[in-house]
Amino acid sequence: MPAPAPAASGARSFHLRVYGCQMNFYDGELIRAGFLRRGYREAPDPESADVVLFHTCSVREQAEERVHGLLGSLRAVKRRRPDLVLGVVGCMAEREGRELFEREPHVDLVCGTRHFPRLPDLVERVRGGEERVLELGDAPAPVDAPVRDLLGRPRAFSAQVAVMRGCDLNCSFCIVPSVRGRVASRPPAEILAECRRLVEDGVTEISLLGQTIDAYGVDLAGRRRQPRLAALVDALSELEGLERLRLITLHPSYVTEELAEALARSPKFLRFLPVPLQSGSDRVLRRMRRGYTLDLYRRRIELLRSRMPDLELVSDWIVGFPGETEADFEASEAALREFGFLQSYVFQYSPRPGTRAAALPDDVPPAVKAERNHRLLALQREVARERTRARVGGVSRLLLEGPAPDQARAPFPEPWTGRIHNGHRALVRGAPGFRPGELLEVSLEGWNGRELLAAVRGRRPAPAPAAAPACERPPAAGAFPV
Repeated sequence: MPAPAPAASGARSFHLRVYGCQMNFYDGELIRAGFLRRGYREAPDPESADVVLFHTCSVREQAEERVHGLLGSLRAVKRRRPDLVLGVVGCMAEREGRELFEREPHVDLVCGTRHFPRLPDLVERVRGGEERVLELGDAPAPVDAPVRDLLGRPRAFSAQVAVMRGCDLNCSFCIVPSVRGRVASRPPAEILAECRRLVEDGVTEISLLGQTIDAYGVDLAGRRRQPRLAALVDALSELEGLERLRLITLHPSYVTEELAEALARSPKFLRFLPVPLQSGSDRVLRRMRRGYTLDLYRRRIELLRSRMPDLELVSDWIVGFPGETEADFEASEAALREFGFLQSYVFQYSPRPGTRAAALPDDVPPAVKAERNHRLLALQREVARERTRARVGGVSRLLLEGPAPDQARAPFPEPWTGRIHNGHRALVRGAPGFRPGELLEVSLEGWNGRELLAAVRGRRPAPAPAAAPACERPPAAGAFPV
């Protein structure tokens, strides 16, 4: 791959702000790489940039209104500098489309979720005189190139890799299928090659991303044996130098025995799995069109935990969904405790235009939504404390992330923080030569009310980052074993 063009002192600059999910931040790295490769330099703030881009989220109304507020704050800057190119990218751009130009007439560029790899060219169209540039819907080429440009990725021990995009489900509250499209899986050989390049660049932890990642491969037809997520996990578990593998995010409908067994036999899989439930009430789940009942969800979790008794779970919840009664909400509280989620993300329902739920009466008062949000988070903290405290006395593998930000919480000097093999946070006494991404064997000797307190039993140092950026080296070759 050719080296990036040198950024001269007078080079054009860009400023990128990313909001939303992990996939958006991954896409932000691709956007950044595209501009750096063209010789742009990255500006620290919008006021000093030649191009300002907002990579947006559309899951909740609040996320969109935040971007509108930021766009409004740039009106005066655009008046002073009419040559400033201002663009909105991603899910919000896809959903609002041309309406963005009407509400924010100083915006030059609206780019949907499948066109952002062409952003530098779209910016040049604006600079060439096009008054408005609008690119939405399907694109002529896949979002993910066969060989990813790693130039936009921060040099860190942890990296993300998109394995698929879109969603084939039709949850009544969700905007994702309409703004992201249907499931599109990447060829497995491309994924494995990208992960090899990242490990060569010093990465020891990789998170595989997908809107419904356990649906990976359902669209890859014409193969003797259809690639699935289980085969991908098996292949990456053999990748030398990779210490930890994470998956984000699963849907209960796609959890299979094959996948459960692949995760259980992987020595690298972080047993900390997001499998959102959304509600503990079958009545609400039907209105959400989630495609499962509480009992089916229970059977999927039993399948996973029968193979991995130490598995910890993460859930998303929506409180105040149309028609949710106090009894429905109490069913969610009971489910949170039953499944023992280690972590939960709780959202107050807000209708999204274009979804089926938007036609339902938003009949739960805001004060009730807020109160249920508070109650569920309080219960989650209680459950998490119980589960974390129960780990004391065991042994585990701790992947170091860096010095602890709140060092006063540790009973020893210079603590470092990280996650053990199933996602619990732990603190360990710092030692010479510690490096983020290093894997430690630890004893779990205490608990400070939030994190576990660990003692080192053995070390396996993380590899030093490569001397040259991975984007300057050809990708490692190798076939995907299917």
